This record gives sequence, structure tokens and C-alpha cells, in this order.
Amino acid sequence: MKLGYAIVYVDNVPAVLDFYNRAFGLKTRFLHESHEYGELETGPTILGFASHNLGAMNIPGGYARSTPADKPLGMEFALETTDVSGALAKALAAGAAAFSAPVLKPWGQTVAYVRSIEGTLISLCTPIGPPAAT
Repeated sequence: MKLGYAIVYVDNVPAVLDFYNRAFGLKTRFLHESHEYGELETGPTILGFASHNLGAMNIPGGYARSTPADKPLGMEFALETTDVSGALAKALAAGAAAFSAPVLKPWGQTVAYVRSIEGTLISLCTPIGPPAAT
């Protein structure tokens, strides 16, 4: 198996796609004519967004909605970049909410966190790997 999709249920699919375009430079891959489902270009795994209407159809027992006002859900999306500070500034300018400033982790990765407009926790991080030779 392989991870094919990560899908977030949201209030307004086109608005969320637009935010991710502006905040993180992720381009829209697909938006269904109903505006109930859309996808972003992210590489081999697809990041999709579906309306809460579709969520109710797919998960009839309900689910915990991610909102900017509540604590983040126990998951995150990690977006890799070589310029965490620059990515953080761009995300904040596009409407992301600051969650934590860039921190150098013990394993050598720099990580900052933001909340997207629908409440998803997003880490902006350098790739994990051996440090670059100086």
C-alpha cells in the first residue's frame, strides 16, 4: 500500500484551496464543479478538501471538526522547505495564524507551526537528513 490521499473536511472548499495556493504555493489540481471537493498539487500524495456535507455522507456517525477556535486535532501536515522563516512569513501574510516560531529540533530539523484558515495544524519544516557540509 501507499498513502494516496489526505482529506480534510471544511466549510468552504474553494476558499481553502485559495488559501493554500497563497499561503504555501500549492496549486489547485482539481475542483469539482459542485465545489464540494478539491485537490492540491503536493507531489505523489494528494491533499484533498471535502465539504462537511460530504463528510456527513462519508462518516454518518459524525467527526470532530477542526476549527481555528479550538485546540488543533492530534495530527498535522508537514510542508518541507529550505526557508522556514520565509515560508512562515508568506503563510502569515496569507491569513494563517501563528502557532509557534521556528525552532531547531534535536534531530537537526527546523520547524515552525501555523494554523490554516480551517484550523488544520501545519508544520513548516526543513527536510530531515544529515546536515549540509560547511
